[in-house]
Amino acid sequence: MGEKLGMIGLGKMGLELSKQLMIDGHEMYGYDIDPERMQMLADAGGTPVESGKAMAEICDITFSILLAPEHIEENTLGENGIIHAGKESHVHVEMSTMSPSFQTGLAEKLAKHGIDMMDAPISGSHDKTAARIITFMAGGSDAAFERVRPIIEPLGRDVAHTGPVGTGATMKVITNLYVNSVTALLAEVAVVGEKSGLSHESMMHCLSMGSVRGVMFETMMPRFFNRDFAPRGAVEIYYKDMGLAMDLAKDHGIDLTVVPAAREMFKRAMDAGWSKDDASKVLEVYYGKDKA
Repeated sequence: MGEKLGMIGLGKMGLELSKQLMIDGHEMYGYDIDPERMQMLADAGGTPVESGKAMAEICDITFSILLAPEHIEENTLGENGIIHAGKESHVHVEMSTMSPSFQTGLAEKLAKHGIDMMDAPISGSHDKTAARIITFMAGGSDAAFERVRPIIEPLGRDVAHTGPVGTGATMKVITNLYVNSVTALLAEVAVVGEKSGLSHESMMHCLSMGSVRGVMFETMMPRFFNRDFAPRGAVEIYYKDMGLAMDLAKDHGIDLTVVPAAREMFKRAMDAGWSKDDASKVLEVYYGKDKA
């Protein structure tokens, strides 16, 4: 039997997750500052509400997936945030990609209002959400995890309980450290191969037969070769996430070298006005088109 669930943030991921949860028989209530996104939820069969507070008054489990820390705090701790619903047994699942320290701090503040928080970021894009091949990295209490697991487990191919609050965020940050840096590295592979006269067909065949093969190669190389820069994981998101990785490393006394070099290429792409383009647009930086 379905539950009443709330989603704060109806961007590509939040809206798609809401749709999938409705397919599973749950009632979805959603809030977003963009009226068009609220209407899209309504068109899909969900119910828009006026605030996080209104949502938490209806739902025992709420989710948020937002871009900035201040947006999360406004909708959880703010004047119309979920803390003002005053409900017992409320579990909040924070799915945004944020620093571990932010997530642990937020959990401590919510706990003062009787809300048990999990940080459960997602690995995978919104198209993978629709295909249910995403993975969840969930940090939080055993009780919160067992309460939420049956709801999110059908949405993807894996739900891992990584430990206490903050460990989900840590796992997501180091995952993105790999994904973001490898994107830049594969762009270098594509550029050097093209400039050296290799055909796309030869590179796709030979590289896929050797140790380069894998999800990142299969995802990014066709985008590079086809100059497919339609937004999926945007340049600006990669830049932000690499900053989180660098901050996490510094917190533990580690000075990264590969990540800052890759991040600089995404910075150049942003400076060229390509912030909203797919991260594959970094290829154009290697060709110097950001200077054109």
